[in-house]
Amino acid sequence: MAIQWYPGHMHKAQKQIKEVMPKIDLVIEVLDARIPFSSENPLIHKLRGDTPCIKVLNKSDLADPELTERWRQHLEQEKGVRAIPLCTIKGNQTQQLLDLCRSMLPNKGTVDKPIHTMICGIPNVGKSTLINTLAGRIIAKTGNEPAVTKAQQRIKLEGNIILSDTPGILWPKFDNESSGYRLATTGAVKDTAMDYDDVAAFACEYLIGAYPELLKARYQLDELPEYEVELMEVIGAKRGCLVRGGHVDFVKVATIILNELRDGTIGEITLETPEMAVTEQAAVDEMLARKAEEEEQNGKKKKKRRRR
Repeated sequence: MAIQWYPGHMHKAQKQIKEVMPKIDLVIEVLDARIPFSSENPLIHKLRGDTPCIKVLNKSDLADPELTERWRQHLEQEKGVRAIPLCTIKGNQTQQLLDLCRSMLPNKGTVDKPIHTMICGIPNVGKSTLINTLAGRIIAKTGNEPAVTKAQQRIKLEGNIILSDTPGILWPKFDNESSGYRLATTGAVKDTAMDYDDVAAFACEYLIGAYPELLKARYQLDELPEYEVELMEVIGAKRGCLVRGGHVDFVKVATIILNELRDGTIGEITLETPEMAVTEQAAVDEMLARKAEEEEQNGKKKKKRRRR
């Protein structure tokens, strides 16, 4: 599956970040706690350079708590990075984020030396909701549709912290196919950019191996089918997602499964582990290096042909 969804304003956001970064003391990158690797934008690491960073594991109430802690430890292995689980509906947690900002920059946070922060993240990770919670008022438009924020703004927070907001940005293509599926599973890409039943099948395959007991409990199953398509058929039959001839309507059952996964009805689920991320990133790096080498060779061949 190749998901490509890259509105023009996202390209503009990259330029804005480059322009603002020299004035920024601290970057706050909002990740989805269910997919910290797949919801992380590799551009942020390049754009921020040595600027300290807080990685917010947002929507932690929907994620597996044990895996969230493992992800926190994994992310903090990177120099200058702190990670904090967060659920924006719990106001005291957002206060912990502000406290962490001040502790990372103890020589700033005064009237004369405010802490200049920038918040960023891919669409639909809850960035706008977090901004509104931090500000204590409605500033950023929120919604279940990705890419709601389209303009940059500066917000003054308590404790002499100034927050620069940027539109959500997403890389132009998904170099890691599994990350594309996970982003689609959690709703980080528009539903029009994917095949529902294909994404649900991917999710079911993972859940059968990682969270079998949650599936059994939610869908009242004594035993789980071995394969994802069989699981979707069983759930579809139980939920009455049938068409003429008694066949399962896979789009309907896919909609049920994805909605119940996204809202936490199935349970606290994380769709990737740090170990998976390391393995997949290594494969992506190898693929990109191979592509770069091929492009270089092709470029040399073209030059030779032009000289003839």
